[in-house]
Amino acid sequence: MFFLHIRLLFLFLLSSLTFKAMAYEEAIYDIVYQNDVYEIRNYDDRLAIQVNYTNEGGGFRRLFNYISGSNIDSTKINMTIPATQFNENGSKIIQFFLPSNFTKKNAPAPTDKELKLITVEQGYYAVIKYSGRLSDKKFDKSKKLLKDNLIKDNIKILSPAIRATYNGPFTLPFLRRNEAMFRIAWTDK
Repeated sequence: MFFLHIRLLFLFLLSSLTFKAMAYEEAIYDIVYQNDVYEIRNYDDRLAIQVNYTNEGGGFRRLFNYISGSNIDSTKINMTIPATQFNENGSKIIQFFLPSNFTKKNAPAPTDKELKLITVEQGYYAVIKYSGRLSDKKFDKSKKLLKDNLIKDNIKILSPAIRATYNGPFTLPFLRRNEAMFRIAWTDK
């Protein structure tokens, strides 16, 4: 039993050091409302690279190739958090947000014609946080809880459910930060 505790402590310390060593730029937002279940965030305009995909790893790999230098300028781009995924009109979409020093004018054009540089316009998002593995079951449970609470609170939902992931695949499940979110219509209360 003692060795199990030591091993768990070692894994925790190792993952904590790894997490701190990989400090990624996060999309900036203001929390404008918060209750026991969810929070409402206001995000400014953000530049993203996105792709429609059919298989789970294909979209991620294509975006990762773009930030790794497979772009018109062969520019390596720092990873940011979160990566987002959603379904829209029967199509699966994954997005990486570009670091804040990029604009549409200076961001390198993708060489993959399926990738698109887009501006996600300023808006309000209702967000619920959860940890653990990236399972559809956990995401579905979280988005249902969020949706039910938004409906109960008479908040209009403007987008499909968005899955936001913040950690790499080697992060221990209990240390992961995941979110389910919806773009919403919001007026200050």
